[in-house]
Amino acid sequence: MCEDELIPPQADMTEQEWLHTGSATTAGEPSMPTTGRTVPFVNRRTLLGGAMAGAALAVLPSPGQSPASAAARRGAPGAFPFPEHPNGKGEFAILVTGDAGTGDEAQYAVAAAARDVCQAERVGLAVGLGDNIYENGPESDDDSEFQDKFEKPNSGIDVPWLMVLGNHDCSGLIPGSGGDPSRGDREVAYAATSRRWYMPSRYYSVPLPAADPLVEFFAIDTIPWSSYVAQIDPRYRWDGPYMREQRNWLDGALRASRARWKVVFGHHPYLNNGKHGSAGSYDGFEIGNYTSGVHLKDMYDSVVAGRADLILSGHDHTLQILEPTARTGGTRQVVCGASAKTEDGKAHFAHPAAWQNFSDHGFMVLKVSGARLTIEAYTVDVATRKATLAHRTRQTRPVSAPAPAHA
Repeated sequence: MCEDELIPPQADMTEQEWLHTGSATTAGEPSMPTTGRTVPFVNRRTLLGGAMAGAALAVLPSPGQSPASAAARRGAPGAFPFPEHPNGKGEFAILVTGDAGTGDEAQYAVAAAARDVCQAERVGLAVGLGDNIYENGPESDDDSEFQDKFEKPNSGIDVPWLMVLGNHDCSGLIPGSGGDPSRGDREVAYAATSRRWYMPSRYYSVPLPAADPLVEFFAIDTIPWSSYVAQIDPRYRWDGPYMREQRNWLDGALRASRARWKVVFGHHPYLNNGKHGSAGSYDGFEIGNYTSGVHLKDMYDSVVAGRADLILSGHDHTLQILEPTARTGGTRQVVCGASAKTEDGKAHFAHPAAWQNFSDHGFMVLKVSGARLTIEAYTVDVATRKATLAHRTRQTRPVSAPAPAHA
């Protein structure tokens, strides 16, 4: 059985409100155990944690259970190769897009603008943050929508695309409900025939370069933790075997990583100033095991915060580069979900932000070197298909140092 305790959901808090909550709990509510892992500058509280029992946390799953890793680089015949060396500027440059799969003019315009930037910046890898096939996900692993909503728009961006599932990719009877996670297997299967689309499993890791990684990407499936309806299949329930396996895998993979920089990416954000809100209080819903994302919040709190440098997410059709804070243990949340749709033009919450935009289409480029990690945000004018560099954020110190080689 999963050992997680339910975190009582609450409305989204500002950083100052979060700090003032301390570690106190409401009368009658069980306190959450902590991981025992603290971050040096957190002086108000230790990070929240959901303790997981057993030695499974100390190691990766057995070979028969583990998701695919980039060591195998499995893909379709003729798949575009992963970059194994920095570009001419001494960096690995990665395109970041999200919520792109509409097949409409805005998607094509953003992709055209991104293609120009990719050529100029010598981008060698791309990330797709879910909602890859609107509105219901693919009907089969050779659905024509893969061509219309991914391959054709991204023609010319000829690099591997690290893909994750969004709630629309796993629609049940209701579009976007996330009520049928098994539909996501069609997108995993599609990877066997696409030169671009890389999704060897529903969750997986990709180190760059493979032999001696400078950066490692950890792709996660957030859907069964954050669906708009309760999961019927016991395997995909929030405390079912699939979610326990994934959480154990991520904990072990982050611990084992030798990469200087670590990036976790999935569809649903940890923190978010857009209208969907943050994990634990998505869309104003604050009850039950689903909808609010309360168990995803617990996972981010206890497994990711203070261990990864970035969380990349979509879901909200906005562009946000939030600040790393005490609440996140130094981990920075980035929301990049405006590659085909936009939102209402205003912030709904007040998490500290380095930069944010709630009205324009756009994408981002992540640049990684030994000295720094850089995030560049671009807005796109759909009519002209031109991108404008709107903001650049740099950081020079990883959140956590890689484990020693003898560990």
